[in-house]
Amino acid sequence: MNSSSDVAVSQTDVSGKHLAFRSDIAGLRAVAVLAVVLFHAGVAQIPGGFVGVDVFFVISGFLITGLLLKEIDSTGKVRLVAFWARRVRRLVPAAGLMVVVTCVASLALLSPINLREVMTNAAASALYISNFVFAFNGSDYFAEDLAVPNPFLHTWTLGVEEQFYIVLPIALVVVLWLL
Repeated sequence: MNSSSDVAVSQTDVSGKHLAFRSDIAGLRAVAVLAVVLFHAGVAQIPGGFVGVDVFFVISGFLITGLLLKEIDSTGKVRLVAFWARRVRRLVPAAGLMVVVTCVASLALLSPINLREVMTNAAASALYISNFVFAFNGSDYFAEDLAVPNPFLHTWTLGVEEQFYIVLPIALVVVLWLL
């Protein structure tokens, strides 16, 4: 699961204005995360718990689109570098720590034969392109028994989300330019 949205908790928007806590959104996010956790825990009553990822994507897209539209409304533009800098400050510390800790654990726990693929996946995860690497390699997120353990398989969601955060603001800038 990923850690996206910027307004489910009380924060400030791009202009520094305080945003109210959205308990409805926080609740939906909690249900989405719980569904994914229960799915991976093998709770039989939650066979489609992976839908929580989709719910999380929709919530994130809604929140980020709203922030960008507010910025356009208040300034008439989207400050791409500032937007992406906020994303980097929010995600890179936790994602970087996860990649480093997972690499160290993989060195200690996995066969040296598997390390090359794991380290390739680590690099792809750090660059937020693991979804492309896993698709190219034919990785199956739902495979019951992976021949080679892939401790980075869950990062495909971060890849998709961050790619959305590259494309959406650029698309909004193009629309503004065309208008």
